[in-house]
Amino acid sequence: MRNRIALLLMLMVAAPIFVNAQWAIYHDPTIPRTKDGKPNLAAPAPRLNGKPDLSGIWIPESAPLAEIGQFLLPGGINGFGEELPTKYFFSVFFDYPFGQEPMRPEVRAQLAKGPRPAGPPTLCPIPTIPLQGLVPEPFKIVQTPRLTMVLYEAETVFRQIFSDGRALPVDPTPSWLGYSVGKWMGDAFVVETMGFNDKGVLDAMGHPHSEALRLTETFRRMDFGHMDMQITIDDPKTYTKPVTILVKHRLLPDTELLEYFCHENEQDEAHSPK
Repeated sequence: MRNRIALLLMLMVAAPIFVNAQWAIYHDPTIPRTKDGKPNLAAPAPRLNGKPDLSGIWIPESAPLAEIGQFLLPGGINGFGEELPTKYFFSVFFDYPFGQEPMRPEVRAQLAKGPRPAGPPTLCPIPTIPLQGLVPEPFKIVQTPRLTMVLYEAETVFRQIFSDGRALPVDPTPSWLGYSVGKWMGDAFVVETMGFNDKGVLDAMGHPHSEALRLTETFRRMDFGHMDMQITIDDPKTYTKPVTILVKHRLLPDTELLEYFCHENEQDEAHSPK
């Protein structure tokens, strides 16, 4: 457990600090506003071709401090500026008592020896999902009828979710972010992702996955400023049953993403314990 917390703290220090002052003078004319000119986040969700339009810049809702305080650095320092993470950033098994996560015995034994880092040893881990969407950093969804793009500010990486009727690849080359297809089921956008390598992790605690991992993400835009994302993690080679979490997001209006690369000016790895 101590080793896992140490890795988690390293990830927190390595993460970029989000400050909601990007493109601060931009006033988006398409945003519904209250009489005082503030964005009306309770307005109805916009629609595109009859479906909710997921487009916008989003960030996971913070967990209450009392719920995640055990994971923060002394004095309440969290390494993320003013934004606290969702509880699932720390562990996708947060809702399970410690030691009762539905993982295979051999996986539990391996984790007891220490968490597995995502990729080569560095304080700037390679982006993986679902972790990339759980860090308290903004990401942009750009929705079109045949393709939905997810642009992450952290590490300036992207995902493509195809909704043009194509099937998932039969024999994909294993990758960090997988291959994604989506379809609408009523007002919910359901995304299936597979084709992962076995080098990534699910969360900051370092829970691993195999190449058999399949993710199902269900996006629901509740109103203009709020979106729910239900994530089901199914990896029978690593866990004994699928696990589903619900991550709530809020819209960041009148702002824009900025380029960010962790490796730029990263100088801590050379001084970290080996």
